[in-house]
Amino acid sequence: MKLIIQYSLIFLLCTPVFQMQAQQDTNRANTPLLSIRGAVRESDTYKPISKVNIEINGGAYTITDAKGAFSIQARKGDELIVRHKDFETVYYTIVDEDRITIEVEPAIQQAENKKYKRDIKRFNSFIDSVTTYKKIDVAKSIKFVGEALAQSSSIEQNAEAYEVLGDVYMFWKQYDLAVTNYRISLQNVETNTAKLGLAKAYGLNKNYQESIDTYEAINKNTLSNYQLITCYEGLGDTYYSIKNYDASLDAFNKGLQIAEKHLISPKIVDLNSKIAQTYNASGKIQKAEVFFGNSMNLAEMQTKKRALEEKVTVADFQNTNENYDKEIELRKQIVEDVKEAEKDSVIENESALTSQKQNYKIGNAYALQKDYANAIPYLEKSIEEADDREDLIVKKDATRKLSDVLVDAGDFEKAKSTFEAYTMVVDELYIKREQELSQADRQRRNISEQQNRITSLLSDKELNESLAESRDKNQQIVIYALIAGMLLLTIMAFMMYKYIKQQRFANNLLALKSLRSQMNPHFIFNALNSVNSFIASNDERTANKYLSDFSHLMRSVLENSEEDFIPLQKEIELLELYTKLEHFRFKDKFDYTITIDDAVAVSEYYIPPMLLQPYIENAVWHGLRYKTEKGHLYISIDKKSNSEITISVSDDGIGRERSKALKTEHQKKQNSKGMGNIKKRVAILNVMYKDKVDVFIDDFQEDNDAGTKVVVTLKKD
Repeated sequence: MKLIIQYSLIFLLCTPVFQMQAQQDTNRANTPLLSIRGAVRESDTYKPISKVNIEINGGAYTITDAKGAFSIQARKGDELIVRHKDFETVYYTIVDEDRITIEVEPAIQQAENKKYKRDIKRFNSFIDSVTTYKKIDVAKSIKFVGEALAQSSSIEQNAEAYEVLGDVYMFWKQYDLAVTNYRISLQNVETNTAKLGLAKAYGLNKNYQESIDTYEAINKNTLSNYQLITCYEGLGDTYYSIKNYDASLDAFNKGLQIAEKHLISPKIVDLNSKIAQTYNASGKIQKAEVFFGNSMNLAEMQTKKRALEEKVTVADFQNTNENYDKEIELRKQIVEDVKEAEKDSVIENESALTSQKQNYKIGNAYALQKDYANAIPYLEKSIEEADDREDLIVKKDATRKLSDVLVDAGDFEKAKSTFEAYTMVVDELYIKREQELSQADRQRRNISEQQNRITSLLSDKELNESLAESRDKNQQIVIYALIAGMLLLTIMAFMMYKYIKQQRFANNLLALKSLRSQMNPHFIFNALNSVNSFIASNDERTANKYLSDFSHLMRSVLENSEEDFIPLQKEIELLELYTKLEHFRFKDKFDYTITIDDAVAVSEYYIPPMLLQPYIENAVWHGLRYKTEKGHLYISIDKKSNSEITISVSDDGIGRERSKALKTEHQKKQNSKGMGNIKKRVAILNVMYKDKVDVFIDDFQEDNDAGTKVVVTLKKD
């Protein structure tokens, strides 16, 4: 009974459905048949496709002929199904009996196109990532360039990737590597942006002639207005670097004319400023003032930061030309305006706009006017701000300047404590510099490794392409593989050699700095002892005069302390001042003579700073000081050959052997350490600069007071 009821329900439910289906079939049967004609072809080549299956759903069937044409009977609303093994199935609804053209994309081509589009998308994604990390993480940027090159499928993409890598190296001031990558980019595809980048990189890498040649070789007719301005501006910068001011002005003016014609205001400001700087450098001060006036007014219409940057440039100009009142007025405006600018953007310590730098320069300008009452508060403010912002460089300079100003103002106690604070800042800065050098070394290694990977990737890619194109040429494949392998090894060997050379150079610089840091405190300590002895003997006037000369000497010594070599003329001035100070203290012990041969072209020679001072110090403190009668110190500079001179430091003191016998063990160790430092400096400098300095020490004479003679041989650059 239950089964009968179930079947009855199913029948009742299905009856309406069957009736609807029957009605649709009746309607379809009443719709007239249409003769549908059409063709199937490839979408890109329009090539007809034969033997394509053409079917009406649940009805007629046919295939295309050799010309890709077909004819089939169908009704309006029927679905036409088009099938073939080489493309995806196409469904088409019949609307009328108009001719149908079905364009299809072969499955293989579809797959290739999808892959190509996917590769382009990934390539662009990696290039965008390079741009994102360019100013944040150089290693990541280089890594993304490598990834982009791995996805590259054309020489145009290769060129773009290497150009972007050149931009990255330019930002991180690795100009030699920037040159390399811009050149690789141009080897793939020549673009104006890569040419402009290469020319600028050459200039910053001090390949000035290559920079000029590259700028001048660019076809100016192919450049946009902005690129043309950039080209002339870069050419002017390069000429400025080699002090060809007329050519520099010509290039800057050409760029300015184009910028004014096309109303490119940021470049109008920049070029007015650069023209002014060039006129100033060439001694045409009035013309420089006119163009600086233009740049200042135009910069006010730009961003706040750009206006401030131009004020700083003009303030530096006023300082150079000793217009201190105008400089001070400008810098005070900058200090006020920087507070507003900092609300919109972060101003890093490296920027010239920081208030600590501006207050330091205001104090310096007042000091140059001998207005010590105004100079001191600004220098103290600069020190305070630099300390808050952890700007050790400005803190060092401001503390040093404050010490000098206090000496000139006569406040010697405060000057002494300030100078002690200065030495502490110098020590702190030295530690920071060591850390920065270490970080820079790690970064150089990281960059080198990443560049090697990219070079290796390039070589591998070239090799794979060569293999794919030349599968039937086995002999050529082997040759190309060997060449590529040798090239890769050569490049890696060169990069390794360059890295090792840079490492050694950096280590030598650290060693030199370490030795200098050991010598300067020793020298300062001895000089301060002399001041102390004058003060102890209540000879305040002598102490003041000695301290004034000593501060002058220290200023010169510290200014040159970062240099490996200084002009010989500067070293002579230091020696004259130092010898004067020592004679000032030991007048009853020795006299001195400094002679310079007229045949010596002093301006043509360079010497390590403070190289001779320790020998003079030894002559006075360990030779002449212990002599029973008054001695003599001889300093002479003579010509040895066309490319060499000798500098002799001789004394008729008690000699090395008698001096050694008089010393305590502690004094022997200290003297040995001091002379050892000098030998190490000379050895390191000779390694770095190819045997430029030679030192020979002997007795001065054969008497009981044998004396000592030190002969330094110096080669011309």
